[in-house]
Amino acid sequence: MLPNINGAGIGRALRTTLVGVTLAAATTVALAADYKILVPAAPGGGYDQLGRAVQAALQASKLADRVQVTNAAGAGGTIGLAQLINNSKGDGHALMASGKGMVSAVFINKSPVTLSNATPIARLTGEYEVLVVPASSPLKTMADLVAAYKANPGAVSWAGGFAGGVDQLTAGMIVQAIGGEAGKFNYVAFGSGGEVLAQVLGGHVTVGLGGYNEFAGQIKVGKLRALAVTAPARVKDIDVATLKEQGIDVEFVNWRGLMAAPGITEAQRQELVKVVTQMAKSDQWKATLEKNEWVDMLMTGDEFRNYVEAEQKTVLKLVNDLGLVKK
Repeated sequence: MLPNINGAGIGRALRTTLVGVTLAAATTVALAADYKILVPAAPGGGYDQLGRAVQAALQASKLADRVQVTNAAGAGGTIGLAQLINNSKGDGHALMASGKGMVSAVFINKSPVTLSNATPIARLTGEYEVLVVPASSPLKTMADLVAAYKANPGAVSWAGGFAGGVDQLTAGMIVQAIGGEAGKFNYVAFGSGGEVLAQVLGGHVTVGLGGYNEFAGQIKVGKLRALAVTAPARVKDIDVATLKEQGIDVEFVNWRGLMAAPGITEAQRQELVKVVTQMAKSDQWKATLEKNEWVDMLMTGDEFRNYVEAEQKTVLKLVNDLGLVKK
């Protein structure tokens, strides 16, 4: 027999049901927050690729509901850094793509804000530098390049990205390691990896430097010859000898990661670390690493904070050695 429910009872039952549905919906929404990722560069570059890869992985892994990516290009990333510091203080949902290139840009551009003003969350990826020459070049090994440099330093042109960026830092470290003057070598800066590639393929420069994935396609089809990679040891799926193997004591990785705004609470910082760590262990992110040939270099929290502080000291010395900081 069905229970006898009067009109008032039906009303109470409906209200109870609606409240339960509302609370369930609110709980579901609360599980996935919204985030903003500031990319301190123009679309298409390394920071932009990272920011949009994080956006896709957070959403695909259901760790975020909506993720907005905005670009703020200029001054090696320091314009974007200033925006994060000045406009997002205390915002526990604001993130910014960052990396080694920004560390040097802070010093070179005499930025009033540094990475010490932001809140380190995670180092995510690393990319080793590679030195390439056209297939027709007489330079077959690093020994050939070193010999050419020592015979006539000014005649060897090293092509890479913007002045003071990771490519120039790498070239400077190599010049130092082979006994040259780090502040006096012929570095030619270009605005993008595509321009560097065109200059190398055209034989207009002696050697080009950049992230391995920028040149991988041309290396694999035999249009470029890779002389060396800046990894500490041979890298899986990269059939290129390291600098150390060839007697040059230099290793270099262009890391990229995420910084948060200043002034966030410890609870907010821990939540961001938790979410980004979960993302970095997701299948979506693993597929992204493989697709882009990025090295997984996950480091989070206090360990990453200490790493950033150490990087700033190391890079400051290097840019001073290269004469990139104007007095």
